[in-house]
Amino acid sequence: MNKPELAAQVRYDSGKGVARKLRQNNRVPGIFYGPGTESVMISLDYPELERIMDQVSGENILLDLKLQSEQGAETKTVMLKDLQTDPVKDKFVHVDFYEIAMDRKITVRIPINLLNIPKGVTEGGVLQHIRRELTITCLPDKLISSLDIDVSDLEIGDSLHVSALELPEEITSVDEGHLTIAIIAAPAIKAEEEKEEELAELQEESAEEA
Repeated sequence: MNKPELAAQVRYDSGKGVARKLRQNNRVPGIFYGPGTESVMISLDYPELERIMDQVSGENILLDLKLQSEQGAETKTVMLKDLQTDPVKDKFVHVDFYEIAMDRKITVRIPINLLNIPKGVTEGGVLQHIRRELTITCLPDKLISSLDIDVSDLEIGDSLHVSALELPEEITSVDEGHLTIAIIAAPAIKAEEEKEEELAELQEESAEEA
């Protein structure tokens, strides 16, 4: 699994003034942490971070973080956990990285993409995308950025549940199987007509009983 490399400098001073000075020098303050690891304050070169972010997409981004400190250099595999942006200047202002082990499974949420037009939609039905994310567990090198599902065979009245999803090898869903991903609902007009027919039948039955 090829992961982008990103250099980071360990920093030993903290505070708003320090962070402001880093940004003025075209660097982004950040933090690196993980299980059994104390939080480490870092800073990154803004152009390099921007270049990396232009290369990757989606969520759950894995990187090789090259940490440079007074003790020397070491590389850590990390996941981008949070990237804060100034809403006015549209510039990165802070970044968080979480250390992961390549031999230990991780649990993440990935987007669900519905592909193609369902048969039921061509017949007047309405596609309702109920659940847009799926929680999965896998080793880091098996991680996928999203899950594409072909819904072209779904007809009016059909529903797609988590239990019916076909996942790549070595990836397991954490979500319960009965949860609904999507349904093809009947057209609103048809549903209203059926409701009116049922109501008319009930009224007729009541009249007959009277």
